[in-house]
Amino acid sequence: MRTATDIGGTFTDIVYVDSLGKINIAKSHTTPPHFEQGVIDVIRKSGINPNEIEAFIHGTTVIINALTERKGVKTALITTKGFRDVLEIARGNRPDLFNIRYQKPTPFIPRYLRQEIEERLNHKGEIITPLNMDQVKAVINRFKEEDVKAIAVAYLHSYTNPIHEQQTVNIIKELWPEVAITASYEVTQEWREYERTSTAVLNSYVKPIAALYINHLEKKLNDLKVEANKYIMQSNGGTTTFNQSKITPINMVESGPVAGIFGAAVLGKMIGEKNIIAFDIGGTTAKCSLIDNGEVKVTTDYKIEKTDITAGYPIKVPVVDIVEIGNGGGSIAWIDDAGSLKVGPISAGAVPGPIAYDRGGTEPTTTDANLIIGRLSARNFDNQVNIEKVRSVIDEKIARRFNISIEEAALGIIRIANSNMLNALKLISVRKGYDPREFVLVAFGGGGPMHAPALAKELGIKKVIVPVAASVFSAWGMLMTDLRNDYIKTYIRRLNDIDLNQLNQEWEALELRAINQYEQENIRQDEIIFSRYADMRYLGQEHTVKVAVPNGNWDTSSMDESITRFHQVHEQLYTFKLEGSPIEIVNLHLTAFGSVQKPEIYELESVVSNGESAFKENRKVFYEDHGWVNTEVYDRDKLNRGIFINGPAIIEEPSASTVIYPEQTLTVDKYGNLIIQTEV
Repeated sequence: MRTATDIGGTFTDIVYVDSLGKINIAKSHTTPPHFEQGVIDVIRKSGINPNEIEAFIHGTTVIINALTERKGVKTALITTKGFRDVLEIARGNRPDLFNIRYQKPTPFIPRYLRQEIEERLNHKGEIITPLNMDQVKAVINRFKEEDVKAIAVAYLHSYTNPIHEQQTVNIIKELWPEVAITASYEVTQEWREYERTSTAVLNSYVKPIAALYINHLEKKLNDLKVEANKYIMQSNGGTTTFNQSKITPINMVESGPVAGIFGAAVLGKMIGEKNIIAFDIGGTTAKCSLIDNGEVKVTTDYKIEKTDITAGYPIKVPVVDIVEIGNGGGSIAWIDDAGSLKVGPISAGAVPGPIAYDRGGTEPTTTDANLIIGRLSARNFDNQVNIEKVRSVIDEKIARRFNISIEEAALGIIRIANSNMLNALKLISVRKGYDPREFVLVAFGGGGPMHAPALAKELGIKKVIVPVAASVFSAWGMLMTDLRNDYIKTYIRRLNDIDLNQLNQEWEALELRAINQYEQENIRQDEIIFSRYADMRYLGQEHTVKVAVPNGNWDTSSMDESITRFHQVHEQLYTFKLEGSPIEIVNLHLTAFGSVQKPEIYELESVVSNGESAFKENRKVFYEDHGWVNTEVYDRDKLNRGIFINGPAIIEEPSASTVIYPEQTLTVDKYGNLIIQTEV
């Protein structure tokens, strides 16, 4: 069987598909700081035989946690003479031009550990000043005295010619084989000095942490007799081997969240939906991404810790274009100094968690609020819930402050959380030129099914899909992924005088790199699928748009087709196009998929049913604009294919609840997905 595990902020999930194609799931509490133990716990809890696992796929938050919590290793930087302060200078961009609170981000490497070397290439990659090897040796000795654990090497223009970075790495390995090293050309061959240096630095910063974690996980899996092929989820929506992930761990920065986005695209193909907004609410965060015509958007302009007062830290590796906010089931409700009610971004996390978890939580959360107004049932928790304690805390910390009832306070928490999530959904749709009414909303994560129907009403989205195993859907997405590697190279040329033979040679060189890498992972050439993209712009522009371009040898017709597509994409994003203006290619982007066998998904049998067998109870639920409404509650596991239910209704499963509003209806498709539609 193929098995996938996903570590979240609150729970660690496992999804596996048996020989009949049936999806099985289990959840266990996340175990910081030893996250690998949570993986072993959930495998044991699932009851599966480790010897039957043929492929093990893993998504982890270890890398992003190490970065945001500053728990990487002591790292140093070797760079070109004159560029020691590139991390300090960064960009002049401000999130808001008139924001007087703006602060430049503090570099991960202090200045005394950033050292310069005499060497220089020009923009064509030609050597102007040879590498001063004696200086490299002296710098290494200095770093040894400082007890550095990792070194990043980033020279000017090495994306066109990495010769000096390669020579430097060879010297370091010879004189100091124990230290972790990252050369910038290994993680990105895309231009922009600051972004490329930042990426190399962050990769080195987490490299020993990643290796330690993966080694511990691999040892525990081996002790458990899991002898399957082992893969790690990458930020680009594909998987890679354990060994490769230890070399470039920065590619795992969004390892867990992106799997659900890719899973939504796969689900869309299964049910005939090409335009999807994927929406994932976990315990700590809410994440969303837009899938246009079946294509998951990937960007290399990713930043961590970007806020309204800081530009964040750029990571120039392919990452699924995702918007993430600090609102989830564990998000804490609090009152600011001005007396306004806020929800998030602070979270109760896995420990202590919401008050309802009875693990020491003392602050009201979104989960607690949903429990108070009947959308969650105390009987559906895996622990005894002290409902009076939950009511008491919300009364004391929220309701009394506003002189309202406990139920009104709970609904207020939910409405503010929904407002925050609504803004995130607009960022990836309306703000990028898409009409959300032309998309379906795929809702997953523990909280997605509970909040999505309300958000769909606000956005005018007519259909919400809650997939099977919604609470562990990110792990399900991993089961459906192929191996994936992205190869991006800066290649600035004007299209009106481009040499097509030279361009075709560049594409072929990228494809050869992909074939050679997959050979090392035992993937045959006939199992490799290529997709090509080009970052293009009008002459005189600073930034680019990514355009899907034809495979194969380029000729004049391929060029014309690429130009037409560029105009269309530019107009969609920026509402105008400049036909007749000169166009430049800036980057070539090759995506190489290594096909792996995926499970066949089980279809439900057609059974005539009115839902009586799935009916659990009637209970009062508090709805916006309706107040307390007597609501039918159903057991999702007993809902048959084709059943039709009028809202209001609640659909419960062990780790999630779906809320159907009075104006909405529910059906179940052949795969067991819940299809919620809003009456127009």
